[in-house]
Amino acid sequence: MKHSKRRRLDFLFQGVITITSMIGLFLLIAIFAYVFKQGSGLLSWDLLTSDYYATTYDTYYSDQLGDEVFEKPSHLDESVYFSSKWGIGFSTALDNEGKSYMLIAYIDSNSPLRILPDKNNEGEVVEITENQALLKVIFTNYTIIMSSEGPENAANLFDAADGIIDMITTTSGKGIRGSIITTLYLIILTLIIALPIGVLSAIYLREFAPKKSKIVEILRRLIEMLTGVPSIIFGLLGAAVFIPFTSTFTAADGGNLISGALTLAVIVLPVIITSTDEALKVIPDDFRQASLALGATKTQTTFKVVLKSAIPGILSAVLLSVGRIIGESAALIYAIGTAIKDQIILTERSTSLAVHIWSIMAGETPNFELASAISIIILAVVLVLNLIVKFIANKLSYESRTS
Repeated sequence: MKHSKRRRLDFLFQGVITITSMIGLFLLIAIFAYVFKQGSGLLSWDLLTSDYYATTYDTYYSDQLGDEVFEKPSHLDESVYFSSKWGIGFSTALDNEGKSYMLIAYIDSNSPLRILPDKNNEGEVVEITENQALLKVIFTNYTIIMSSEGPENAANLFDAADGIIDMITTTSGKGIRGSIITTLYLIILTLIIALPIGVLSAIYLREFAPKKSKIVEILRRLIEMLTGVPSIIFGLLGAAVFIPFTSTFTAADGGNLISGALTLAVIVLPVIITSTDEALKVIPDDFRQASLALGATKTQTTFKVVLKSAIPGILSAVLLSVGRIIGESAALIYAIGTAIKDQIILTERSTSLAVHIWSIMAGETPNFELASAISIIILAVVLVLNLIVKFIANKLSYESRTS
């Protein structure tokens, strides 16, 4: 009877665990599916490499137009409407926010529109290139083209015109190049600061500190406790301590990349120390005793034998730290700021990819598509780093076993 009851309880517990796991897996898949559905359409090389802020050009053409007739290149498809009089082709495209605009899809190298005078800067010229957006054109016959009127109408009106009073073009904008560079800077600076301190601290606590010291145990508990502190608290630390510190010793005036890296270093230090400490803990004492028996000193044993064997665990700490740096937003809002920048300077404000998501979602019209596209990029970067670290760790583990 008792055996039958135990079996029923085991079956019930297994069923609850299975159902709970399936619900969690379903929710995870649903989240990933939503992100990919919303953001995959915006993923492009232009999104990764272009500036966030568009550059607008105001130009004109007042010279006598020649009699040259341009032929539409064979590689342009039917969606590109070509003006044979001006040697320029237009099409419809979607920007990095998913909005439609009129694109300059092609411009002949000999087109009179290739180099135009800058209307706002006397004596300066503007190069009209492919992939710029056409916003507005006013011809000498006072015909006006707006971006919303479509590429076919634009090509026809260009063919009917002999001069241009005003032509406004702009770069696409809404790219995340600046945020990608900022994130890379933060990863490099944070690891340069936190990794040596974290690894050396773990080495001291595990290898050199008194084994049964209560102070050492208290330190370990405090370090573990720090891993659970909300990141926004560290952000306040960055705003109150690191921003004034960097402003005193550098040209910074307010939040900057250096103060952000210092803040992130404090955040990831407990992760690096704890993971490295666990990696050192699992190294057999036989390794230490054998090295000491061969005449090596304690320091030589620690750094040439023990630390070498613990490298896979340290790489895991690096991976966890990089993931935390890429995904951190709350602390950086205080420590760096939320200003999206295209020109990245260490002593100025900027945004990481995670803060970029926060910035475009914080307004009255959240941009779910662009936020999802950036999320896909973050997931892809973390996945690639994970695979690289696992490959290196497995290779080092194999070499240590065969050596």
